[in-house]
Amino acid sequence: MATDRRHFLKILGGGTLFAASGAGIFLSTRTPHAALTPWDQAGHYEDVRKWALSYALLAPNPHNRQPWLVDLSQTNSITIYRDKLRDLPHTDPYSRQLTVGMGCFLELLVIAASQRGHHVDYVLYPKGEEGPVAHATFSLGAKPDPLFAQVMNRRSCKEPFLMDPLSEQHAAALRPYCQVISEADPVAQLKTLTLEAWMVEANTPRTLQESVDLMRIGKSEINANPDGIDLGGPFLETLNVVGILTRENQLDPKSSGFKQGMEIYRQMLTATPAYCALTTKGNSRLEQISAGRQWLRLNLKTTELGLALHPVSQALQEYPEMATHYRQAHQLLAKPGETVQLLGRLGHGPVTPRSPRWPLEAKIIHA
Repeated sequence: MATDRRHFLKILGGGTLFAASGAGIFLSTRTPHAALTPWDQAGHYEDVRKWALSYALLAPNPHNRQPWLVDLSQTNSITIYRDKLRDLPHTDPYSRQLTVGMGCFLELLVIAASQRGHHVDYVLYPKGEEGPVAHATFSLGAKPDPLFAQVMNRRSCKEPFLMDPLSEQHAAALRPYCQVISEADPVAQLKTLTLEAWMVEANTPRTLQESVDLMRIGKSEINANPDGIDLGGPFLETLNVVGILTRENQLDPKSSGFKQGMEIYRQMLTATPAYCALTTKGNSRLEQISAGRQWLRLNLKTTELGLALHPVSQALQEYPEMATHYRQAHQLLAKPGETVQLLGRLGHGPVTPRSPRWPLEAKIIHA
């Protein structure tokens, strides 16, 4: 879903950047607590709809755009919209990936509501594709979904993985959720494909610009706009203060930071022992929503198994410069006529921080 640029700058600057007087105080205060508050607020609502929504808004989504808006004006129901002001017109021109992200949100809402004994029944696109994505009705009688136990630990792990082979036990546990690719030859092909596709995105000016425009550099920017690509933490903020990490140099393929970033991303993609993929028979909005719901469950299941998951879907993007890689991805992963909705790296990775989120109140358009 989102290109992770944290890695791009980790080897720049050197340790001398931290030697300045007062650096210790600066470094110790870089956590964007306001942007992370929604994680702590999850489950702190009386209204069961808000209670479930407070977890649903933690769902994975492309470029962390968080495109959901909700109308709570009707009793025991929610009308859910996709905020089209958060579209990604260059990397996701048909809003397919954003629709998949809405599916993740819808499934997490169902899982969360089940903990309070409520079913959630959806009517999808009740007024056609230009209207709400879904109308959700709540009713009593649901049994708690065991995957809810993983909601607060779920991450999209954008780090190098250990190269330990995926065990057959783990592969068998994941096959009900996805296509598992762990054999040497197809894994090698996908490593090449994902790296080349990422290079296309990074070297196409308008798609690169789209990502750079969504960068939130440092604590203040992340707290002010807790969406997009967050570039926070002591090291990256220090690089920004001294002028190494800037939007300008991230747009310059000739800069040393850009080139070193390409190498770091190559190393990350190479450190991948297995992949998973989700395909659908067609490519309708309903199928995109269904794929997102399945991906959310897959992400929770990998968390339960102690595995890491990282979507690397650049090759599935539908703009002209990516066409060759799009065809190759479908040749490798799909039957004729099918659509590959999601591709992810799979393995053992480190624990990574929570992603910033807008508070629930910012997503309610009618209470």
